[in-house]
Order: sequence, then structure tokens, then C-alpha cells
Amino acid sequence: MLIFLLYCAVLQQAGRNPSQKTIDKYWTTQTTTLNFDDFCFILKQEEPVKSTELLKAFAKIDANNDGCLLHSELSKILMTSGEKMTPDEVSAILELAEANADGKFDYYKFCKLYMTVNEQCLKNALEKLEADSKLKRQQFGNQLDSSSEMAKSPVSKPLPKTTRKTEAGPLFRKGVQSPSVPSYKTCVSSTINMDASYNKNSKLIEANATKEWHCAQSKGCFFLQNNGDIISHQYKLFLPQKSTVCITIKPIKLNQMEEKVSPWLAVDTALYIFKDNETEDNLQLLSFTELHNKEVFGWRGELDAGVYRLIPFTSGCRFKKVKKEIRGEAKLVYRDSSGKLVLTEELRAVLSEIFEMIDLDGNGFLSLEEYNFFEMTTSGEKCDVDTWAICKENFEMKGNELTKQGFMDLNLMEASEQGGKLGGLWKTLLSMGYSRAMELTEACPFSIHIYADKCKPQIRPVSLETGGEQLKNAICVTVVDKGDARPMDRIENIIIHTYKCDTRITVVIENKSESKAIIHINSEQSKNCINNRGLDIFAVEVAPKSMMVCQHVMALNDKEEWIHSCVYSVLS
Repeated sequence: MLIFLLYCAVLQQAGRNPSQKTIDKYWTTQTTTLNFDDFCFILKQEEPVKSTELLKAFAKIDANNDGCLLHSELSKILMTSGEKMTPDEVSAILELAEANADGKFDYYKFCKLYMTVNEQCLKNALEKLEADSKLKRQQFGNQLDSSSEMAKSPVSKPLPKTTRKTEAGPLFRKGVQSPSVPSYKTCVSSTINMDASYNKNSKLIEANATKEWHCAQSKGCFFLQNNGDIISHQYKLFLPQKSTVCITIKPIKLNQMEEKVSPWLAVDTALYIFKDNETEDNLQLLSFTELHNKEVFGWRGELDAGVYRLIPFTSGCRFKKVKKEIRGEAKLVYRDSSGKLVLTEELRAVLSEIFEMIDLDGNGFLSLEEYNFFEMTTSGEKCDVDTWAICKENFEMKGNELTKQGFMDLNLMEASEQGGKLGGLWKTLLSMGYSRAMELTEACPFSIHIYADKCKPQIRPVSLETGGEQLKNAICVTVVDKGDARPMDRIENIIIHTYKCDTRITVVIENKSESKAIIHINSEQSKNCINNRGLDIFAVEVAPKSMMVCQHVMALNDKEEWIHSCVYSVLS
């Protein structure tokens, strides 16, 4: 119960105050603890209440529409409707001098007071975090190791279990004291100096210059979800006979955006290659695209005849949600002199970009399979064969594939059927990663090429989802196999595995003990670095007998040298 109340207090400082129903969604009867990742997940799922939402809620019960409610009316509603409040809780609201006078409750003043208190709580929390941060720096900030080399130690190779998430639930009802600053009983530190990686090439030898090699290709896309997850297309590779193959992945620049800045071109990409053994649980990790030639990452080696699974990956260091104020909403349609609805040139250009993104085989047309990946992204529903046949009767197609003009007309028809209302069009644009200024900010298109010297390979997209446990496990395995390993001082069961290539550093924490471990990470001394968590100081919980990805780190500016300096401490 104490842990539950402590988390309620922390979530209160973060500006959340959800209902008991929301609490029950996260904090179930099986929940006993919460870790930092759980806390961050809840904050992503539960947005802070906005003043407009509060005002709308009160306005629904304001019969006179004068901004006030009688105390008797408000008391009855609060104690009989929804999540019923106690008489003491209602009295506390009605005793607020700033919002009550002459037996009336001024909900405009109450909302203003609520938001002011909320902002002050957030300010107090940030000030306390800064104070704690300074204290932590005083405790172990001078323990940074200047050595860039880590001692290797033998580690177990089985497929790791990922950290199990406990469910959680935020709410505050009563004030509780904040926990004291935790103590640290041991630590290990490292400093890695990295050269500028801009245009730096490793030993990847691409096969596209070899005319004798057979080639197959496909496009795909990373999409940022509202909860911060990244989904992407996943693929099956069919190889008719044993061959030497070269597999590459890279971000692509869309044809319509030649004059625009394309921030996703700086997004890191990788492909994890698995042998497909018919079931998801039996995928066998073979390798990943470690070598690179500028923005192209690849792998070259020999593969037997068979079926393989390709799972794309990006670390999230340079691909994350960034909240920016939009100066104006782009115009999507207008009516011509005859009153007919017409797509604006700006929207037509964006729809052309989207068409290029979802034309996965790059043949200039959309098959039913390609169109359904688009539908699953934007509406969550698939188009069946009968509906596709109706589309063929109404929109331009070549063979059984939709043309770009047909795609334009299809989107125009949906807007026209809604009487010019643009909710459907905006849903399409936002789902495909565009902002309301029609800038591509939350999607990263990429291309995959497969070259084989002995046979014609085939690649087919099979799903659009996160990499899931297979990808998490694959990252852990590759870091453990290829990286440096360093056990915690005096705690040999906790091992920090660090893998570095020219462009990225990945850290995996392995916990060989029988109990969970909470590791505090401080990388404030790093220079020109950005990580996937967006924090310089954070903590992770590693379950017993398991390992987990602690963080990915890249250069903030890859034209300059960067230094990753980090202290890992066990919280006692």
C-alpha cells in the first residue's frame, strides 16, 4: 500500500489525477511494484487534464450557462454521479474561497485555480529533481573512468528473457511524503571517445555494382505511435538455393521532397536477420546489418536455401515525438467556381509522397496487399476482395492495381462524401506521420535491397508491427556476443555489456542473480550525445536471470567528435 501511495504522489507531481477506473486499469490485484519504465509508460498513456476539458465537463451541467453552479446542485452531482465523492471531499471544494461566493461555485475560477496549482506542482517537482541531481553528482560524479576499454568477461549465450512489466495505476487522494534520495552501494563507470561518424564508411561492399548478381527490393516505413512505440513493416525473404547474399537497408528521400529538409535521413536503421522455422517462437537469429557505407547499413554472407525473416530496427535516438507549436493548419481542399471540391496542390503533393511510401515494390501502382498496409495504418481495417472490385469500377486501375490518380480520386471522394468535412483526410495524414502543417515528422521511409549471386531472391512484406520480444532478444544477444562486458564492482552477477560501432553505442544490463536489480544511470558528463530515452539520468529495473537494453546512444551532431561517459550504480 505504501508503494502504491508513493507512486500516486509522484504521478500527482507529474500533473495527473485520473479516476479510480483508470487506476484499476493499471494497478491490478496482482501489482506489487512499479519501475521507472512503468511510470513513463503511464505518463505517455494518460495525458494531463486540459482546462478546456474541465470547462466542457462543467458546462454540460450548467443549465443557466452563466459559468456558475449552485452549491446544492454541485454537491448532489459530485456525491451521486460517476466516481462518487465523500461529503468531506465536496466540502473541501466548496470551501475554496477563490471559486465560491454567495452559495455559488464559479467553475471558471476553479479551473484557473486547478491549472495554477497543477503548474506549481510540476515546477516543484522539477526543482526537486534538479536538487537531487546535484546531490547525486556530489556523491559519485568524480568516479568517471577515463579508459575507453572495458575488460571482457565470459557471459552466458542463451536467448535472454526481457524484463516483465508490472501493471500500475496513478491517482492521488491524500498527501504522502516523497521518498528520500536512494543510496548507491556500488558502481561501474566508462568513457568512450568516438570520432565524427559523418560520411565515415566501414567495410560494407555493396553488390549493386555487380551486374551478375540477382536483386530483389522492397520499401517500408517506421511509424511513431502515440505511446512512443515504433512499428514498421516486417518481411519474409525466400532464397531458392544456397547463395552469397548482400542485404542492405537505408532511409530514402521521397521524390516529391527534393527541395525540403528530410530529417529522417539522419535516422539510424538496421535489419535483424532470422532463419524462419515456421513458428514465431522458433525464429533463429543469424546476424544483423552491422557494416555501413554512409547511410546504407548492410550484411554480407552465405545463406542456405530457405525462408528468412527480416525485422527492421531503429534505435529511437533521432526518431521520437517532438512537440512543436504549429503556426497554422495547412489547407487541404477548396471549392472551384462550380462549387466542386478540389484537393489543394499542397495536399496532392503530400498524397503523392504517401503513394510513394506505400508502393512497397516501387512499380508505380498499389496492389491490394500494399493498399491494405496503408488501410491498417490509417483505419485499422482491411479492404476485402469484393470492396477492391468496387474500387476497380470507380477509380483508375491498371490490371488489378490502383494508379496514383486513382489513389488521389479515392481520397477526394471520401472528403466529398463527408460534405467537405476533413476529419477523414486529417486522420490519414496524421496516421501516416504528417503534422497539421503537412510535414513528415513521425514516419521514416526506408528501402531494403537483397542481392544474391546464385539465384533470384524474393522479399515480401508480411506484417506491420513492433519487433516485439524477438527484436528485444536479438539486440541483447548481439550486444552480449559482440560487445565488451564489465561486471559491477563487488557484484559480479550484474554485468554491463557495451557494444559500439561507428555510429551507435548500445548498452545491455545482464542480471544473473536470483533477485531483481535496480540500476541508476548517469550520463551527464557525456558530450554531443543523444540517447533513445531522452534523459541523462534515469533508472532501470532488471528482472532476475534476465537482461535488458539499457540505452542506445548516438552523436547529436555526427560531424563532430562525441564522448559517451556513464556511471552505472546499484540502488540499495
